Amino acid sequence: MSTLKEADQQLIRLLSDGQFRSGSELGQALGISRAAIWKRVQRLEEFGMALESVKGKGYRLAQSVDLIDQISLQAELGERAQLHYQWVTESTNADALALAGPVRRPQVFVTECQTAGRGRRGRQWQSPFAANLYFSIRFPVSGGFAALGGLSLAVGVAVAQALQELDPQLPVTLKWPNDLLINGAKVGGVLIELAGEMDGQVDVVIGVGVNGRMTGHQARGIDQVWTDLASELVEMPSRTVLAACVLSHLLDMLPRFSQQGFAAFLDAFDRYDGVRGKSVQVQSGDQMILGEAAGVLADGALRVETAQGVREVYGGEVSLRVR
Repeated sequence: MSTLKEADQQLIRLLSDGQFRSGSELGQALGISRAAIWKRVQRLEEFGMALESVKGKGYRLAQSVDLIDQISLQAELGERAQLHYQWVTESTNADALALAGPVRRPQVFVTECQTAGRGRRGRQWQSPFAANLYFSIRFPVSGGFAALGGLSLAVGVAVAQALQELDPQLPVTLKWPNDLLINGAKVGGVLIELAGEMDGQVDVVIGVGVNGRMTGHQARGIDQVWTDLASELVEMPSRTVLAACVLSHLLDMLPRFSQQGFAAFLDAFDRYDGVRGKSVQVQSGDQMILGEAAGVLADGALRVETAQGVREVYGGEVSLRVR
């Protein structure tokens, strides 16, 4: 998939309100022919934007586009972090990893669309244009790799708390180690990667994706039960407000995690734990562990009560089992 050129971006802005615009009107605004407008409309569909064409009316986006306001978002972040914003990128995690480091303060990478978004275990993360929230934070942690146990769980807590700030009644839960669920359907995920270690400091990259407002057509590549915030919230905020809320909670969490580790978030995780007390199977490396989830430890390990005794699992993928 190619990138969006300046003329494509101008076209999106012109069509972002969901109203019809004639080909001649668009061509005049962009200084190109009606035939060139048609070609650019076709390009937008490559990025997951559904367009309608009606003879005598022109073109419009099937749903209005809510672009992130880069200036407003940086103002909300203030001096806590530096914002890097792009319309389209391959992966915000890849952008964060490519940054020359180490960094002195958190660096936040936000995009409207990822062409090669990644989930855990190399899975593709569906990232249609301006539909969801896609961002990564690169930040330094003292204490080296050993200080990172439970980081993905602390991130999950911070994101869950942000979503409940938008709606205190939102039934969000966490599935160890990195999924956010609402009523059992996935609404978001976390991907942690390491950018390198120098002099006892390790730079960590936290990737977060949260489903905002996504059509079934845009989500056709998702192979699990999913939901989005527009379907679950009483009132859906703008993507700028959503990004500011989630990022603010994470930027408040990071210094505390750096100083106290996951132990400071253990009680909060227990409140959101969506698998505790349930029958699970955990794929950890080449092992399949069957048992009942029994909470997590202060270092982020999942406790599983098996027929052979309690197992402590530090990495893997959890699936719920039917008793």
